Amino acid sequence: MKRFKKNPDDENGNGGARPTNSDSHIVVRDPDRKSGSNPMRLMGIVVVCLMIISVLFSVSVVLKDPPSDKVWIAAAEARFVDAGPKKGSEDDAVQSTGVPKDKLLRGLLSAGFDEGSCISRYQSAEYHKELSHKPSSYLTSRLRRYEALHKKCGPYTELYNKTLEQLKSGHSTGSSECNYVVWISFSGLGNRILTLASSFLYALLTNRVLLVDPGVDVADLFCEPFPGVSWFLPPDFPLKNHFNSFNQESPQCYGKMVKNNTIANLNGLIPSSVYLHLAHDYGDHDKLFFCDEDQAFLQKVPWLIVKTDNYLIPSIFLIPSFEQELSNLFPNRDTVFHFLGRYLFHPTNQVWGLITRYYEAYLARADERLGIQIRVFDVGTGPFQHVLDQILACTIKENLLPEIDREQYIISPSRGTQKSKAVLMTSLSSGYSEKVRDIYWEHPTVTGEVVGIFQPSHEEYQQTEKLVHNRKAWAEMYLLSLTDMLVTSSWSTFGYVAQGLGGLKPWILYKPENGTAPDPPCRRAMSMEPCFHAPPFYDCKAKVGVDTGKIVPHVRHCEDMSWGLKLVDHYDEL
Repeated sequence: MKRFKKNPDDENGNGGARPTNSDSHIVVRDPDRKSGSNPMRLMGIVVVCLMIISVLFSVSVVLKDPPSDKVWIAAAEARFVDAGPKKGSEDDAVQSTGVPKDKLLRGLLSAGFDEGSCISRYQSAEYHKELSHKPSSYLTSRLRRYEALHKKCGPYTELYNKTLEQLKSGHSTGSSECNYVVWISFSGLGNRILTLASSFLYALLTNRVLLVDPGVDVADLFCEPFPGVSWFLPPDFPLKNHFNSFNQESPQCYGKMVKNNTIANLNGLIPSSVYLHLAHDYGDHDKLFFCDEDQAFLQKVPWLIVKTDNYLIPSIFLIPSFEQELSNLFPNRDTVFHFLGRYLFHPTNQVWGLITRYYEAYLARADERLGIQIRVFDVGTGPFQHVLDQILACTIKENLLPEIDREQYIISPSRGTQKSKAVLMTSLSSGYSEKVRDIYWEHPTVTGEVVGIFQPSHEEYQQTEKLVHNRKAWAEMYLLSLTDMLVTSSWSTFGYVAQGLGGLKPWILYKPENGTAPDPPCRRAMSMEPCFHAPPFYDCKAKVGVDTGKIVPHVRHCEDMSWGLKLVDHYDEL
C-alpha cells in the first residue's frame, strides 16, 4: 500500500488526503464477478479498512498539531516587512498567532474613517505597544457622544451659523445648543500638542465643541480626529484677525474683566465671547479660570477663545465641579494624556512616511530600543562635555546602556545569544550622538551587546514657524514614543509628548546648573503624565494662597520642576 502525501490544502480546512488513481483499482468491484464470500473479496475489504484507518489517523494528526514554528515565524517575518511590528516584543506574539492587532485601541478610536486619507490612524497600532491601560467604557462612550455633538455643531452646520450670529451681535441671546472652545495656535510644537489636549478635555467636560486655529502648519502635521466634520476653524471666523493681538490687556480678556469689575456692570447680560489668557505670563485674575465660581459664569458664554502654552490638566483636576466626571473618565489618573494623545494626534501621511521609513531602516530589527531626548538650555555652542557626562552616567547607572570594556578589543558572546540595541537620540545638535556613537564603535561592551546610535536630524536651533522643521520634530517625538525605554530632559515638552504617546515612564535628566553634571544624573518619573509648568497657587474657597501640589494625592509636584504640577496614580514619596 502506498503512503499518502498530505494535501497542502489540509491546513486551510479543505479536508484530508485522498487516494490516487493508481490505488483506486483496489476498491473497485468487477461487475461481472458474482457476489459471495471469496478470498479476493475479503482481501479487498481488509485493504479498504486499512486505508480508511490510515486516512483518519493522518487527519487527526493535522488537526491536533498546529503547523511548525517555522511556518509562524515565516508569516511573522512577512508581516514585519509589511507593517513593522517590533522584534522580540510581546507585540510579535500577537502577530504570530495571526490575530490582527486592535487598530481601534480598545474602542478609543472611532471606526468608519477613510483609511487612505490618514494611514497612521489605524496602522499605528502595528508600531506602538498595546495601550498601557484599557480606556474606561465611560471615556469611550463620551468620545462617541462628543463626535456626535461635533458633527451637529461643527463648522458651517446650521447650528454653527446660528451661534455665529450671536458672536457678531456681541451678546448671548440665551442658552444655545452649541457652545465652543476656540484654540489659538501659539508657541512651539510640543506646547501646542499639550495645550490642544488640555482644550479638548475642557470641551469634553463642559459640553463644548473644540475648534482649532490651523496656524501655519497644524493641518500639515495632524489628521482630522473627528469623523464627518472638520475641527479646523473656518478662515472667515470673525475674530480670527485678532488672535495675534489678544493679550492680558484685551477688553475681552476674562482676567481684565474681573479686575475691572466689568462683569458686575453687565447687569445680567452675558457676552457672546470671552478671551481666556492662560499662557505662562498670566496674572492672578486670569488664574481664577480654575475656580468653580468663575466656571459657573463661563459656562453661560457661547464662545471661549483660549491662548495658552501650558498643560492645564493637573489644575483642571482640582476644580471640584469636574471631580466626579474626571474620575469616571480616567479611573487611572496618570493615563489622561496617553489616551487623549492617542485619540487626537495622528500624523498626516507625509509625516507618517518620515516615521515609518526611519523606523524600518534603523529601529525595527533591534532586540531593544532606547530613546534619548536631549534639550539643552545652556547659553553657548554645544555639545557640552558635562551634558554628555550626564547622559552616560544616567544610562549606564540605570542599566539602559551597557558598560564598555577599554581593555579588550573584542568580546564574543555565546553563539546565537548576541543582542542588539538601537539607540534613538534626538537633539538640535549632532555632537552628542556622534560622541556616544564613537564610544560604542571604538570599544566593545562588557555584555557583548551590539549598540547602534541613530539621530534622524540636527536642526541646530529651534525654528517654530518653519514647516519642514516641525514635520521632523513631530516625526521624532513619535519615533521616541515607539521605543521600549526613554530618557528625557527636564522642562522639555518635546519629551512630555513622546512619553505620553508611548505610555512610558521616562528617566528624567536633571537640569544642569553652573556647567556641571548633576549627581544623581537622573531619576525615574512618577508617571507618564506631562508637567504643568505654571500652575496657580490659590485656594478658591478660602481666597488665600496654598500649595496646590498637596491638596489631593493624585496631583503632585513635578520631578523636573519643583513648582510644577503633574498627575500621578500611585504616588511614591521616593
